[in-house]
Amino acid sequence: MDLPVESAVAGQGTLTEQPGRIAGRSLEEWNSAYAKVEGYFHALRVRNRVLLGRLVLQVLNRAMWRAPNEPQRSATELAAEEMDHLVTDWFGQVLQEVPTGTDNMLSTRGRLALLLADMPDKWQDQFLRPGPWPDKFMKSMREMYLRAGPDFQLSQMVPRQLDLGPITTLTNFSRLPYVKMAAVWVLFALALAAFFLLIHWPWI
Repeated sequence: MDLPVESAVAGQGTLTEQPGRIAGRSLEEWNSAYAKVEGYFHALRVRNRVLLGRLVLQVLNRAMWRAPNEPQRSATELAAEEMDHLVTDWFGQVLQEVPTGTDNMLSTRGRLALLLADMPDKWQDQFLRPGPWPDKFMKSMREMYLRAGPDFQLSQMVPRQLDLGPITTLTNFSRLPYVKMAAVWVLFALALAAFFLLIHWPWI
């Protein structure tokens, strides 16, 4: 869904100082940021197109207000940062947890709680909506949040040596028995060839 982003700043003339640019960035750059944020919400299974568009523009609005004061940051970087802040703060309110600047577990466990609580099918309209929220939604979210932790930890896959089973033990044996076996078969083949020649040779 590739929407023009001019509508995100309607009525905010300070952000549209040049034709084809918003908050000092090109429309192409903001469209890339739009796609990034939209992909994130798609991963959370937000399927309603109206709700999806409104959430994306909410994030972009926050990024656009920051953009003129942070020219060294890309629009996509600003949008991703604002998206994370917005979602984490919302999780903190719904789950009654205080988000910290260094701990990403609230965001991680919150996203898992969303899926466990079946937010995409039952509570999609509540996502990122300010409170108060339905009691059933809050209860389900907090139950699923506790189920996702507090012992829930992110793990990293560490490469391990591939175990090939018994075949590895075969390759560890000395090659001498195989050389002997090959020699026996060669001698046997030579004996058969000599026997064949003795039988079919013309002078016999």
